[in-house]
Amino acid sequence: VQLLESGGGSVQAGGSLRLSCVVSGSMYSSNCMGWFRQTPGKEREGVASIPDEGDARYSDSVKGRFTISKDTAKNSLYLEMNNLKPEDTAMYSCAAGYRWRGNCYLTAENYSSWGQGTQVTVSS
Repeated sequence: VQLLESGGGSVQAGGSLRLSCVVSGSMYSSNCMGWFRQTPGKEREGVASIPDEGDARYSDSVKGRFTISKDTAKNSLYLEMNNLKPEDTAMYSCAAGYRWRGNCYLTAENYSSWGQGTQVTVSS
C-alpha cells in the first residue's frame, strides 16, 4: 500500500484546510486508516483514525474541529480541519494499519504504511 497526501498549506488561525490521501492498492487490505502529525523534536501524534466499520476516533486536541472521512470508491482518505490554531502547525501524514484488540487506536505502532506527509502551517 502506498499513500500520497496533499492539501497542506499556510493559513491564519481560525481558517480551514482539507487534507487528502490517495491510497495505491486497496483500502480494504487495512482495517484502520489514520492521520498523524509531527513537529521537529516531538513525537508523532495521532490525530484521527477511521475503521473499516465503526466510529472514528480523535485526539482530545482536535475533537470538535477536525473530521476524518474516507471514500473507498476513490481509495481516498480525508481530514477536514476547521478553526485551526497555531499549535496545529505540523507535518501531517496519513497511515494504513490494523485494529488492536478491535480498535483503531491513535498509536503509530499499529500502522504499517505511511505517506510522505504534507505541511500545515497556522499563523496567529
